[in-house]
Amino acid sequence: MTSFHSYFSVIHDLRQQGKVLHKLIDVLFIAVAAFIAGADDWEIVILFAEERKQWLKKYLELPNGIPSVHTFRRVFRLIDPKQFEKCFILWTKEIARRSRGDIIAIDGKTIRGAKDNGNDTSKIHIVSAWSSQNNLFLGQVKTDEKSNEITAIPELLDLLYIKGNIISVDAMGTQKKIAEKIYKEKEANYVLALKKNQETLYDEVERYFQYALKIQFKDMEYQSVRTVEKGHGRMEVREYYLTSDISWLESRKDWLGLKSIGMVISHCTRGDVKTTDTRYFIASINGITEFSNTVRQHWGIESCHWTLDVTFKEDASRIRKENEPENAALLRKMALNILKIDTQMDKAKDIRPHSYNAKRYKAAINNEFLEKVMIDNILSNG
Repeated sequence: MTSFHSYFSVIHDLRQQGKVLHKLIDVLFIAVAAFIAGADDWEIVILFAEERKQWLKKYLELPNGIPSVHTFRRVFRLIDPKQFEKCFILWTKEIARRSRGDIIAIDGKTIRGAKDNGNDTSKIHIVSAWSSQNNLFLGQVKTDEKSNEITAIPELLDLLYIKGNIISVDAMGTQKKIAEKIYKEKEANYVLALKKNQETLYDEVERYFQYALKIQFKDMEYQSVRTVEKGHGRMEVREYYLTSDISWLESRKDWLGLKSIGMVISHCTRGDVKTTDTRYFIASINGITEFSNTVRQHWGIESCHWTLDVTFKEDASRIRKENEPENAALLRKMALNILKIDTQMDKAKDIRPHSYNAKRYKAAINNEFLEKVMIDNILSNG
C-alpha cells in the first residue's frame, strides 16, 4: 500500500509561510481526489471538497476549512513541476509491476487550451512515457513546442529506470543521440519510427522494402507476421516485416545498437472505405515478435492521450498560467493511473471494464467507492 504523504510531502511550498492557512499536502490530496471524481478545474475541485468535507476530515485536519479557488491556483502555479514529476515517478514505481522486457512508449501531446506562461501564441507540449505492461503513465516533461521533443526526450529518459526494456519513439525522436542514450547509457533497446525528418535513412529503408515486396522477398533474409483485428465496425490487417540484413545500409554505423529495419503495412476496412498505410522503423532488436508487439503497443499511449482529452477534457482546460498547466497535466495522469489499476467496477453489469467516465461518476457520488480507490492506491496504514 502506497503512502501519498511519504512521496509528495517533500515538495517545496513556495508560498509566504507567514500567510499559509492550508498545508500543501492537504491541497494536493484534495486535488487528486477531486480529479478522480470528475473535476477538471479549480472551481469544481472546491465544489467537490465542500460536499465531501466530512469525508476529507477523516484524512486531513483542515483547521481553516476548505482552501479557496485562489489558494489552489496559487499553489499549482508555484509548485516546481520538475520536483512534482520526480515525486510522481517515484510513486508510480511503487504501484507498477516492473520487469525486464516491458515496452515503454514515448510520445508527445499538445494541450491546446493551455498557453506557455500566458503567451497566446505558444501552446504547451508534454512528452510522456507510458508502460504497456502496467498500462500506466510513468512520467512527463514539458516542452514549449513539438519540435523541442528532441531535447525533452533525453530529459525524460534521465528520470526513468528502463534497463532491459524496449523503448518505442515516434519519428520526431528518431535521433542518433537519443538512440545512443537508450542503448548505451540506459541499457535498453529501441524501436524508432522513420519519417522524412531522417530523409536519407528513410529513403534507403523505403527503397529496400519496396524492392523486397516487388520480388516477394525471394532469397532475402527476413521475418514476417500477420495480424487481424476486428471491432467497432472496423477490420485492420497488419503485415509486419523485419530484416537483420543491413550490411548495405550506409548509415548503419551512425546508429549505435542498430540491428534491424522493419516495415508495417496496415490495411484498414470500415464499411466500404479501405485505406492502406505503410510505416518504416529502425530497431536494436531482431525478433519479429518483439518488433510487432512494440509497434502495436505504441498505440496504447495514443489511446491514453485520447482518454485525457475525452474523459478528462484536457484540451479544453482553461488552467493556463505559469506552472499550472504542467502540474494539472500531472494530476490528470495520477487520476488516470489510479482509475486504471482499480478493479472494483471491472465486473459490474452493463459497464465496460475500462469506462473511466463511469468510474469517475461513481467516485463523485459514492464515498465508499472513492475511499477504496484512495486507500488501495494513495493512502497508507503505516
